[in-house]
Parts: sequence; C-alpha cells; structure tokens
Amino acid sequence: MRIAILAARQGWHTEELCRALAERGHEGRVLPYEALVARLGGARPALSAAGEDLGGCAAVLARIIPAGSLEQVIFRVDALHALEERGIPVINSPRAIERTVDKLWTSALLERAGLPVPETVVCEHPDAALAAFRALGDVIVKPLFGSMGLGMVRVTTEEMAFRVFRTLETIRGVYYVQRAIDHAGCDVRAFVVGDRVVGAIERRAAGWRTNIARGGQARAITPSGPWVELALRAARAVGADYAGVDLLPAPDGTVYVVEVNGIPGWRGLQQATSSDVAAAIVEHSLARAAAR
Repeated sequence: MRIAILAARQGWHTEELCRALAERGHEGRVLPYEALVARLGGARPALSAAGEDLGGCAAVLARIIPAGSLEQVIFRVDALHALEERGIPVINSPRAIERTVDKLWTSALLERAGLPVPETVVCEHPDAALAAFRALGDVIVKPLFGSMGLGMVRVTTEEMAFRVFRTLETIRGVYYVQRAIDHAGCDVRAFVVGDRVVGAIERRAAGWRTNIARGGQARAITPSGPWVELALRAARAVGADYAGVDLLPAPDGTVYVVEVNGIPGWRGLQQATSSDVAAAIVEHSLARAAAR
C-alpha cells in the first residue's frame, strides 16, 4: 500500500511513520499541505500534492497543518474532507481535527459525553470575562486555538485579570477562562490509538504548566483501568483515531479531562515509555485502509 503523509515539513514524526510503514512492506510519501491542488469539473477531477494523486493512496495520514491565512487553512481542511468523502481513510479525520483544535468545541463534546471538565466560561466581552474571573477565582486563560501550553496565562488577582482581558480586547480575542485545578505540578498524558492506550506518562514541573515543550519532565506510568477508560471515552467523544489525552487529578479525587490533542506529538512519550507509537498508528491506519 502507498500511504500519503500530509505534513507541515519533514521531521522526526514523519520519519518515524515512514520507518514503521517500510518495516511492514508499505510506502510512505511525505507531502506538504502547501502543494495541495484540487481539480474539479473536468474529465478527471482529482486531489493531488506535489504531483502525487492522493485519490490513488490507500490512506492519508494528516499531520500538523501549517499556519497560514484563514483561506489557506480552510482550503487544506476542505481537501481532507473531500478525500474522506471519496472514500479515502483520513487519519485523523478532518472532523476530529476541527473538533480538537478548538478548545470550546472539545470541552463541549467532552461534557456532553459525561466526562469531567473544569468549570469554564467562554465569551467575547472583557466585562463578561472579568465577571467569570470573580466567580471562579484562580483561573487559567487560554487561547481558543493553540497547543504546547503557548499563550496560556494564570490569573490570580483582579488587577492582573483587568490587564490580561484588556490586552486580549485589543486583538479581538475570545476569552476562554477556566478554573485552575490544584494539581501539585503533575498531570498525565495518555496516548490513545484505536481502542487502546499504547502508552502513558506522568508529567511534572515546578509550576502549573507541565507540558514537556515548556520544560516538564516525563516518566512512564501504567494508568489504572478507570484512567484508561477516561482516555478512551475522550478520544471517542471527538471521533479521533489517535489522540493525546491530558488527565488532571484534583485533590478531591476527581480526574478531569483537560485536553484532547488530535494532531499529537509523541517523541517525549516514546522516549519515556519505549512504546513504538508510530507502529501503532501505522497498523491502525493499514487496518482502516484494508477495510475500505
């Protein structure tokens, strides 16, 4: 089988996926999103990238979509939708990517599935955001779109809240205000592929941000059955074939689901656990392709 890997660039993750495919006798082609071309209405409508006919691939692995204008990003996701509608397995699906890149949508789907999420207020007006801070107290203000802990601010005083919310007002931002959960600098990232957790790590940091990209330290753990079930339910709630699910234990024993990453990296997790994450993703993708 020939599998297309759409990515922002070649790197460690795409090399791992190509390695796992080659070990199983299949070909992986890394193609840039910027090279996508859609042809419609002619004798041979097609979607291609860098001259590669994506319609002739057994599956498409969708990795990180590069930054661009609103129209460029919409076009790239539209292309994934079009491929899926033509019967090509896209992993993760564009619908899952749309759901997980948007923190509000993710949280709403998790809550609808009955999963515990921290109390959150999302609004457009700084006065509404300030009222939310007063009601919730200690909060984390997050960008609606973003990953790796970038752009997050912990707000603990009204003066700080006023400054942060007025700054966001100048860039016409949306206020995603979430109650801070006391977690003693520790959370868990569970990596889900299909119907199983292939690896999990505990992330620790001196502050409240535990992301490995922001300096957190990881160690392998074996999550309990209830934690595994939380991670699987979270991935199912957003429709992800594979996902990084962040679980946050609170002092009262509640385990919150705080994020589901639909285009997750796994380098730190693989180094800590020695799990062959790329192999798990490839095997799942090949099974999806064979079931077409």
